[in-house]
Amino acid sequence: MTHSENLTDISRTIDDFDSITDANKAVVDVMTAGQPVLVDVARAHTLIPELDTGEKVLLHAGPPIDFEHMPETIKGACIGAALFEGWASDEDAARRVVAEQVRLIPCHHVGAVGPMGGITSAHMALMKVVNTTYGNVSYSTLNEGIGKVLRFGGYDAEVIDRLGWMRDVLGPALSSALATTDGGYPLAPVMARALTMGDEMHQRNIAASALFAKDMAPLLARAGLPGDTVAEVSDFLGRTDQFFLNVAMAASKACADPARQVRAGSVVTAMCRNGYEFGIRVSGLGDRWFTAPVNTPSGLFFTGYDQSQAAPDMGDSAIMETFGLGGMSIVAAPGVTPFLGAGGFSEALATTEEMAEVVTAHNPNMPIPTWNFQGAPTGIDIRLVVQTGITPIINSGIASKHPGVGQIGAGTVRAPMGCFTRAVEALAEVYGVDVS
Repeated sequence: MTHSENLTDISRTIDDFDSITDANKAVVDVMTAGQPVLVDVARAHTLIPELDTGEKVLLHAGPPIDFEHMPETIKGACIGAALFEGWASDEDAARRVVAEQVRLIPCHHVGAVGPMGGITSAHMALMKVVNTTYGNVSYSTLNEGIGKVLRFGGYDAEVIDRLGWMRDVLGPALSSALATTDGGYPLAPVMARALTMGDEMHQRNIAASALFAKDMAPLLARAGLPGDTVAEVSDFLGRTDQFFLNVAMAASKACADPARQVRAGSVVTAMCRNGYEFGIRVSGLGDRWFTAPVNTPSGLFFTGYDQSQAAPDMGDSAIMETFGLGGMSIVAAPGVTPFLGAGGFSEALATTEEMAEVVTAHNPNMPIPTWNFQGAPTGIDIRLVVQTGITPIINSGIASKHPGVGQIGAGTVRAPMGCFTRAVEALAEVYGVDVS
């Protein structure tokens, strides 16, 4: 299901194409033609009906999972959300509430995406992005900054207080600022510009975040907000280098979702992880998830931490690689490769060249100067992944496997081959091809 307010019907089936290659071109054309626009920030239950039923509901990253199989990091984020919503007054009670009373729904099933644990509850501040080309909508929480944060499993008073400030101050202020615009804040131009300024839009968003803060400043000033609120919000945006990650995730989700209406071909339309399984969706295979056990990211760690403390791969942020950015376009951000433990410029170039071997096209709207202005490699073809043995590489923060600790490093991780082989087998069945 594609969430929409006034969705343009572009649905097609395998009968509309002469070949899988023709279908793949149509899928990528839809994906790259999107124009995501940030239109509002509001409490989540006012935007997503599944969070407004009166039940205790949490959204989570990745394909479907139950509480038992969640890694402790994501369980910590669930505990934090339960405390934030007032469902419990301490950690033990919150754990019982989530285990016994909470309905868990993947963010992707309601048009949303969430970084790392991806835990989203009814009264959190949520961004709303509209793809004005096709009319579909997407959602994401706001970036909390670094250190102890909910998305990395934090749930102490500092985390809960910040979520309250984002609900009561930051979200309403951004909503008021966006209300002064003529239809919202277009995101594609910001992303394209940031790509030329050294961002790859997953692990490095400092240019995009700075552009966003610069553009929001006059809107906040015009919104008639108290001076202290403008100062607080401007200060937070100015020092939160990864603030734009969540914005870019919602934008990429908004661009990828309508491509699912082209129900043909072999292009990946979503990649995500829940700390237990890595899941992909494929254009010719509908809403079905193809999963395999997740890998654990490796990279560089903050002082006092090492690989033995790293949590398994998690988060919906692989929507960035689905859209051709992040690890797929790491050559755009050579400044961040040492931080990821991924070498220097030559290694970054080699990685993007490798990723180009498993995609069907380049995004002309996302040119990369450090790659001779070639467009970002877009449209991961599951057939090419299986044929070449090259799996997508994903840039990622590294969370502690212990709840409450937070981020302990950053690095890269490969998508597991298993989900691609299973998808190829299913696609062969759909197309009536014997792969035995």
